[in-house]
Amino acid sequence: MPPPAAHGAAGAAGDKPLVLLAQPLFPNFAAALEGRYRFVLAGDADAATVAEARVLLVPGLVAVTADLIDRFPALELMVATSVGLDHVDLRACRHRRGLAVTNAGVAFSVDTADYAVGLVVAVLRRVAAAEAHLRRGAWATDGEFPLATKVSGKRVGILGLGSIGTLVARRLAAFGCRIAYNSRSPKPSCPYEFYPTARALAAASDVLVLSCALTEETRRVVDRGVMEALGAGGVLVNVGRGGLVDEPELVRCLQEGVIGGAGLDVYEDEPEVPPELLAMDNVVLSGHRAVLTAESMRGVAEVVAGNLEAFFAGRPLLSPVTL
Repeated sequence: MPPPAAHGAAGAAGDKPLVLLAQPLFPNFAAALEGRYRFVLAGDADAATVAEARVLLVPGLVAVTADLIDRFPALELMVATSVGLDHVDLRACRHRRGLAVTNAGVAFSVDTADYAVGLVVAVLRRVAAAEAHLRRGAWATDGEFPLATKVSGKRVGILGLGSIGTLVARRLAAFGCRIAYNSRSPKPSCPYEFYPTARALAAASDVLVLSCALTEETRRVVDRGVMEALGAGGVLVNVGRGGLVDEPELVRCLQEGVIGGAGLDVYEDEPEVPPELLAMDNVVLSGHRAVLTAESMRGVAEVVAGNLEAFFAGRPLLSPVTL
């Protein structure tokens, strides 16, 4: 991928709207936006660019600090390519009058929900462990892999019934699972039972799926008490953010049999993964892949392009975030 345009670009480039980059563009975003904007890395901005810049595009999960926001006095829009915004100092955004923030909207929701269901099935049916049993020749030498447990009819608690959680609920309801949820408040039109706390939801669940945003209120919302409430046969699935879970306690609870298994796509200090998890055959692991398909990446590129077009045309933004 060619580097972003230099901030001194002349000619036709000077007529294009300026967009700051928190880090270089991913290839799919670069292709979707090619030729339409004048890109400058925020770290390379000179005094003229600092004074002019109205838009900051944030590819991926690079940190956006208060210092970075304060450096650009004319900033009016921050365009994130993710759904979650725990990498952005939202308090600084709130304090900056006239600054709007957009995210990926629902571009990742379908694929993340599919993946969450895949993890539920994989952990309960022990798909990865059964495959490893076959690959090492143990079917022939040791006999059949031990029985797993069924998916259909399980009690599934969903922590965060937003766009992703709602799609997870619909998919698992089709398995005959009984769905319950916890969110900031009950949803009057929702057909599922509401529980006021994560612990109460876990106590009423066989599987606990995490799909909520990471905020100061939800950081480590799944602690040892929640896992004890989930119980020895319970399964934890996390497609939200690693910081939703007290990760050292999760490791201990898995080691001690406090819960029965886990399906994890996200971790507290990515890309680091607790090494103890790698040796556990009742845990299914992946590296923040739930959101990523060719289709979802095309979708989020369209959302980013649409938000930029709307801003510079003075139209309503496609996916504004309430700060």
